[in-house]
Amino acid sequence: MSTYFQPRSLTWWAGVGAVTVGLADAAMPMLAPEAGPLARTIAEVIGVLAGTDSSPAALILLGLGLIGLRAKLERLTRV
Repeated sequence: MSTYFQPRSLTWWAGVGAVTVGLADAAMPMLAPEAGPLARTIAEVIGVLAGTDSSPAALILLGLGLIGLRAKLERLTRV
């Protein structure tokens, strides 16, 4: 589990950011309807920069993939 928590890694932070934006995009219309368009715009920008769909599920999957990829690279470089 400790290999997944790498706060000094830019890849880890990119993954955490994508997961956070995906969760905010999914929850914002329910929690604060007036902030929904802003969350959607931020999600679309992140999705375009990442080269993926800007749906909340795609952003969360992208973030988890980045975190997992970083952990895998960390394990490979230890050997």
